[in-house]
Amino acid sequence: MAAGPPSSPPYLPYGRQAIDEDDIAAVTAVLRGDWLTQGPTVTRFEHAFAEAVGARHAIACANGTAALHLACMALDLHPGDAVVVPSVTFLATANAARYCGAEVAFADVDPETGLMGRADAEAAIARAEAAGWRVRALAPVHFAGQAADLDALADLAEARGLAIIEDACHAVGSRRANRAGASIAIGACDRSAMACFSFHPVKTIAAGEGGMVTTNDDALARSLRRDVSHGMVRDPAAFQDRKAAFGADGGANPWYYEMPAPGYNYRLTDIHAALGLSQLGKLDRFVRRRADMVARYDERLAPLAPFIRHAGRSGGKPAWHLYVVLIDFAAPGRDRAAVMAALKAQGVGSQVHYIPVHHQPYYRERYGSLDLPGADGWYQACLSLPLFPAMTDGDVDRVVAALEHLIKA
Repeated sequence: MAAGPPSSPPYLPYGRQAIDEDDIAAVTAVLRGDWLTQGPTVTRFEHAFAEAVGARHAIACANGTAALHLACMALDLHPGDAVVVPSVTFLATANAARYCGAEVAFADVDPETGLMGRADAEAAIARAEAAGWRVRALAPVHFAGQAADLDALADLAEARGLAIIEDACHAVGSRRANRAGASIAIGACDRSAMACFSFHPVKTIAAGEGGMVTTNDDALARSLRRDVSHGMVRDPAAFQDRKAAFGADGGANPWYYEMPAPGYNYRLTDIHAALGLSQLGKLDRFVRRRADMVARYDERLAPLAPFIRHAGRSGGKPAWHLYVVLIDFAAPGRDRAAVMAALKAQGVGSQVHYIPVHHQPYYRERYGSLDLPGADGWYQACLSLPLFPAMTDGDVDRVVAALEHLIKA
């Protein structure tokens, strides 16, 4: 019998979860237990995550978007308030402020890293104040796993009486170096009010869907826990209607709860928490593997400069969520869509992170056209290449070979 045609190498998406048999067993155990939601596995996940990042509190929720919204609610944002948001981010960072009625003051970014710096935030604050808004918070994004300069941004926030909400949805497992040279886990909230995380399947650890907010502020933690579940309060000390809340013996009625203000059904299920908790135990391994692949990409791509080069580095110890290259698309004679199509034809997926949010029709109609050259420069050149723990060194080499072929073509 004649041999068939050689099989094609497997397709490499830009991101993919890494699920092992112990992850499946953890989820199966919950499915066989008594609690599918609002049970003990969520609490265990929260405690383990808080310990992992060094925060006092961790509040689990449905996804990263819910985490950002809960953080904005906890700050009691209202119409007339504003949050400074880098334009290079996912839609949710900006939308979370709008859910509360607050305005979004879009900030520019470094076109080499995609990160918002202090000068970018200051310029956004000036535009917001000129518009008559009251700036209440900064929302730096730790893009691709790289930490923004939190010390510089926190200095600015403290000088102006602002809160910081870290969008750490890309940065589960990342660490930054503070001014004293100490390595600080993203999520420790040493210089922020809250940090928000995502456990989407392409992130460093997966829960299917899931999010977390960390904080060291007890009052913020109470607000987050209340709003994650419809705004319900079950703490007898906080009950307002004392007559309805307490029985003749002076004890709180066991069925009783109150809702001081509406919240949302943003709860995480025990099914998702079981997967997240199991994955959290592998976080260090995932971070190391991603770092090894990033180093290999850097080395293999070096000869392709200046047409293709890796994005800039901000320092610290990133838990790399994305591997982004900056490409001079005009030089090879191909536009980005053609490059992505050619890569896909060779079994290599890619993605663009992100279209600057200030260009979205909703925000353009609300705020007009903004001149953010750093964000636009980043967008014109960025392309995210495959990066996930199950990739081999040979897979990295295959991606680089496909890019080299495009340049030679």
